[in-house]
Amino acid sequence: MSKTKLTVLSNGSLKVQGDFEIVDKEGNVYDLGGREQVSLCRCGLSKNKPFCDGAHRNHFEHNAEAFDLPPKK
Repeated sequence: MSKTKLTVLSNGSLKVQGDFEIVDKEGNVYDLGGREQVSLCRCGLSKNKPFCDGAHRNHFEHNAEAFDLPPKK
């Protein structure tokens, strides 16, 4: 598998690809059914959180453009 890649999609979800696992607050692993790519909800409207179900359509606006964070203090 490849390294993990997170893609911030404009007006949508976070696409996660590669070698990764997703755990809940207790450390329990989500069974991803063999998927090597999933989309995570950013809008809070999904009925399948933390995964995206497309509920954001026409309700979430964000133009995904990379920028530099300030230096860590």
